[in-house]
Amino acid sequence: MVPGRSYDGGVTVSDDVLAEQFAGHRSHLIGVAYRLTSTLTDAEDAVQEAWLRLSGLDEARRAEIRELRAWLTTVVGRICLDRLRSAPAQRESYVGPWLPEPIVTSYGAPVSDDPLDTVVREDEVRMAAMVVLDRLTPEQRVAFVLHDAFSVPFAEIGEILGVSEATARQHASRGRRAAAEADPPARIPLDEQRQIVEQLMGAIIAGDLPGVVKLLHPDAVLIGDSNGKARTTRREMVGAEKIARFLFGLIESYGSAQITGGELAMVNGDLGMTMPDMPADGNRWAMARRAMAFAARDGKVTAIYDVVNPDKLTHLSR
Repeated sequence: MVPGRSYDGGVTVSDDVLAEQFAGHRSHLIGVAYRLTSTLTDAEDAVQEAWLRLSGLDEARRAEIRELRAWLTTVVGRICLDRLRSAPAQRESYVGPWLPEPIVTSYGAPVSDDPLDTVVREDEVRMAAMVVLDRLTPEQRVAFVLHDAFSVPFAEIGEILGVSEATARQHASRGRRAAAEADPPARIPLDEQRQIVEQLMGAIIAGDLPGVVKLLHPDAVLIGDSNGKARTTRREMVGAEKIARFLFGLIESYGSAQITGGELAMVNGDLGMTMPDMPADGNRWAMARRAMAFAARDGKVTAIYDVVNPDKLTHLSR
């Protein structure tokens, strides 16, 4: 028998084997932590902390672990709950709306086993759905996500939250109800997404105001996230015509060359766009690097999410 620590009913494994087994759960754990925190940095930190807690257990404590994946999911849930409970205080000083940190992957690239590529395959991590999760209380979010997405029993969720099993059920039910009432658009086929996005950008560049309005849902929203560090709308904008006129104002300020300098990318598993930093050109403003995500339903764009806060785009350079 290989010398080392033990877990899972007393089966002894070496630390190297344990690390390899942990790596096999990494994509799953990143997905759990991202859905709970909306931030890749926090998600990666939570997963790293879970590894430190696992590797720091003595042999007797490891032997108590019946199923490693379930144990790690619960640990990550506890870590993320602490981060969620501290988030409101951190966001009080945030300038303008707050959006989830986007997961940007290459458009048209073969599917890989990279943890981020694995995470974005799930419909629940599309930007529209993540925005809904951000509106839940920490307790509702943890109970709803852990139970409905990852089948964690309510008894264990109650232990994480420090409440009874019945109360954990109530938190999940309220989170589920809030998500259903928000009714975020489901993911549509990629070809349909591309057609809508290309039509919208083509109408914007052509100066076709009626065409842009027609492609936007009457109650469409535009949300910009900058924390005051780059230019975007600082208030949530609602209404097709209002958004269309705002977009044409951007063309006037930045120039169409700035807009066409972007490229298609996958943002949280849906088709979006990324745009690089662009210097000022004559009377045109400089444009900051950004990631834009779209939500669509029935052939119309229902939401545009414009993330320009550089702190949320650090993964874009990877």
